[in-house]
Amino acid sequence: LATAAATLSWLAGESLHKGKASMLGAASGAVAGLVAVTPAAGFVGPMGSIILGLIAGVVCLWGVGGLKKMLGADDAFDVFGVHGVGGIIGAILTAVFAAPGLGGTQAADYAMAHQLWVQVKSVLITLVWSGVVAFIAYKIADLLVGLRVTEEAEREGLDITSHGETAYNR
Repeated sequence: LATAAATLSWLAGESLHKGKASMLGAASGAVAGLVAVTPAAGFVGPMGSIILGLIAGVVCLWGVGGLKKMLGADDAFDVFGVHGVGGIIGAILTAVFAAPGLGGTQAADYAMAHQLWVQVKSVLITLVWSGVVAFIAYKIADLLVGLRVTEEAEREGLDITSHGETAYNR
């Protein structure tokens, strides 16, 4: 349900923003819905899943467009915009849609505010941990093999300079 809802909301947002929907948008919306519902799957009901998907679709659409531009990120495959943003949305909103009053599976004395704080802290810890570990990994890779090729190799083409092959006839 979250997958279908995210697909539809992504397509609606894309239609409003660009004037038409795309097949890539449909696929990205579906993935966004799957990512967002993953942490919530055992705790939310059908309506919570649909609402979660509707939210994830449009927020992830913004993630691949607006957020990526704001951060100046080089994310050709929109991995963070779909998986990162979708995962954050799903992790945080699990606390909301797990409430029994919203169709969730938690006990009647469920403390939504407490669980929301737990989910937000977990997301923040994960972001910091991932950022630090990625930074260290990038620095090690840069020291060992480098992260960039020379400008000359880039101009000549990496097919030739790195692989010794020609991919296209010139």
